[in-house]
Amino acid sequence: MPHFKLPDVGEGLTEAEIISWKVAVGDVVKVNDVLVDIETAKSIVELPSPFAGEITELLVAEGETVQVGTPIVGIGTTADAPASSDQGDVAAEKAPERQAMLVGYGPSSEVPTRRRRTHARTESTAPAPVEPSAEELVEPSLEARVTTRPMARPPVRKLAKDLGIDLASVPTSGEIVTRADLEAFARSQSEAESAAATPSASVTTPPAASDAGDVRVPIKGVRKMTAQAMVASAFTAPHVTEWVTVDVSETVQLVESLRADRAFAGLKVSPTVVIAKAVCLAMRRTPELNSSWDEPAQEIVLKGSVNLGIAAATDRGLVVPNIRSADTLTMPELAAALTDLTDTARSGRTQPAQMSGGTFTITNVGVFGVDGGTPILNPGEAGILCVGAIARRPWVTANDTIEPRWVTTLALSFDHRLVDGQQGSVFLADVARILRDPASAMSF
Repeated sequence: MPHFKLPDVGEGLTEAEIISWKVAVGDVVKVNDVLVDIETAKSIVELPSPFAGEITELLVAEGETVQVGTPIVGIGTTADAPASSDQGDVAAEKAPERQAMLVGYGPSSEVPTRRRRTHARTESTAPAPVEPSAEELVEPSLEARVTTRPMARPPVRKLAKDLGIDLASVPTSGEIVTRADLEAFARSQSEAESAAATPSASVTTPPAASDAGDVRVPIKGVRKMTAQAMVASAFTAPHVTEWVTVDVSETVQLVESLRADRAFAGLKVSPTVVIAKAVCLAMRRTPELNSSWDEPAQEIVLKGSVNLGIAAATDRGLVVPNIRSADTLTMPELAAALTDLTDTARSGRTQPAQMSGGTFTITNVGVFGVDGGTPILNPGEAGILCVGAIARRPWVTANDTIEPRWVTTLALSFDHRLVDGQQGSVFLADVARILRDPASAMSF
């Protein structure tokens, strides 16, 4: 009977949480029927069945986090027919091999990482091309493992580089350095540095008792990835933030007219649509805001198109899907893309591919009634624009009269390696000018 193992769904996945089973023991499924929803570090993903047959066992409970390569469900197929015991064994071993060919699950050249467990576990059934020697069967010491060039997945290598940690110094319980190994090592370093920086006291103070009402929330999935990305970004890119407060009354009027326009029928039209267009137009004069830093090559990469990220708050944390080639879209096309992006994000169905490759981000804290903020860059991007609440305020007009106007505060954070003060200021001023007078966009 074949077991379906948790696959890498194409984003360097090492583990995932079982969110909800879509099948039960005894159900009969066809190939590509959805078996389960899993939450990766970026999104919720549906896993289809690679086999047709009857569900014989669910091996992992909802809410449990397991490593890639862990069997999660048993499926009885025609390969289980008891023609002979040898044939049954062969079919059971062949089924997991067929699993790697399922559309959307790329074959991996690396051994799946697993946490060390205290209980016995079944060894992999994958055939080894060469019988290991007696010396190879001896478990290498920890010192032997860390003195050789360490093995690790690309995302782990990138995180180690961002944190300034040499992977060769990270202890590991397996054949490759996992993200968990790296994070544990980083925490131990931080604790050691904090302890060294704390002056000794003559009297030891006992730790404060925990409040009876404390609630501990596990950090995993989207929230865990967000926390790691923000720490890496904050301590890698030198952030600079600039603000401008602007009268956006003309933009508010434009949004109202667009909502009545037949071209926008059925679409959600908000000031974000106009802001997104303003960002794309402003980048024509300041392309440095749409760039990235290539450390190995020591080059600034000016991007050929604007993949515009839109930060969306969801029940599972903040996600930042992006609109591909947003600079080539018309206003109705931008409105349609934003509608689809936000609806998908709030339903928890944003896929990993939709959150990769972003080049600039817009985050709107105004929807929460907040006037502004100092946003942290999405890793790998040159800039992020924070939009505050659009509210009626007293405003001094060009005629020196005080009138109630629709006003907002824009805050631009940028990577000072890529963008200097003049470029950041010009970009922010251009965005503000377009929002103050949308008709001025014709000059860009």
